Amino acid sequence: MAEWVWEGRTRTGEVKKGVMQADAERDVMLKLRQQNIQPLTVKKKGKSLNLPSMGGGVSQAQLVVFVRQFATMIDAGLPLVQCLEILGNQEPHKTFKRVILDVKANVEGGATFADSLKRHPIVFDNLFCNLVAAGEIGGILDTILNRLATYIEKNVKLVRQVKGAMVYPVAILVIALVVVAALLKYVIPTFENMFADLGDAKLPALTQFVIGASHWFQANFMAIVVIGGAAFYGFKWALRQEKGKEIFDTVMLKLPLFGPLLRKVAVAKFTRTLGTMIASGVPILDALDIVAKSAGNKVIERAIYFVREKISEGSNMAEPLAKTNVFPSMVVQMIAVGESTGAMDTMLQKIADFYEEEVEVAVGSLTKLLEPLMMVFIGGIVGTVLIAMYLPIFEIAGNVKTS
Repeated sequence: MAEWVWEGRTRTGEVKKGVMQADAERDVMLKLRQQNIQPLTVKKKGKSLNLPSMGGGVSQAQLVVFVRQFATMIDAGLPLVQCLEILGNQEPHKTFKRVILDVKANVEGGATFADSLKRHPIVFDNLFCNLVAAGEIGGILDTILNRLATYIEKNVKLVRQVKGAMVYPVAILVIALVVVAALLKYVIPTFENMFADLGDAKLPALTQFVIGASHWFQANFMAIVVIGGAAFYGFKWALRQEKGKEIFDTVMLKLPLFGPLLRKVAVAKFTRTLGTMIASGVPILDALDIVAKSAGNKVIERAIYFVREKISEGSNMAEPLAKTNVFPSMVVQMIAVGESTGAMDTMLQKIADFYEEEVEVAVGSLTKLLEPLMMVFIGGIVGTVLIAMYLPIFEIAGNVKTS
């Protein structure tokens, strides 16, 4: 059985649209005539687009522009279908254009805006669809869309900051490994050949150690590459497993430098997302379910589900939140105040603003701290190798002077 989008005219001349399940087009037309509706068009409902998350996917920046323009047009009083048609036709990104026009076709077919968005889960996630659904029910779609745009913008900024802090040391470490590999494979053997021409002179211990390391590296080069590749793919496989992801997230939160930063990011994301959903009228249990799924950290996700379970049993939010030992006491106390004053959404947004600033400061401090440390690390490795290679030359030069 398939879904069919139909358009028909009643006896009074009113044009109606809708979606109907049937085996064939003729069955739809028969049912419409039984309802005293003259069919005008009947077509099979298209399948949702299977959009990739990268490459041909829709970026967060494009989504923000779409949402901002949509909110402005809805606020100006334009009909929903007309807004989608205008935005779809002017969208330069081909994949996103197809998505918008598919949403428009479904809305024209009688589906709600939120249900039409749910057909494209990679572009419009659960948070997006639930907020739109709340906006449709409450008649405040323009307000909801503006909140969504603000949320996405702040989330993109947060992710960019964290990536910047994490990518820098990883990039430096990779460069250091490449430099060391090049020295061991190409540079040191050249010096070794030069030392061999000097005769049976005993080389310094440091030089012998570095040459020995070069021999070992060249003899086991393929094994190192294979083991390194296997370790990399094994690590990626482990991260896809529930237990492996949980162990990794637990370790990351306990790291001396990155742990506090990641905890602040988690608090900012949790409070921003939950605050946006509560302000938009989404029920607290539904909001917590969506927040947990979008947490991005298994430890945080487990803590949020624990809070959700206790709230469903009649508890407030602050008490179970404190028991998780994941969120700072200041956050718990401010949420408790928000619950008692009935201004939970406002309090959550204030917490999010505070912790987003904290993340920005922490990323700046971390970058300033890591820059000299990484430079010392690379300089120490390269310097050690160079000293080891030049020590015999210095000794020979000293002996020549003495004689």
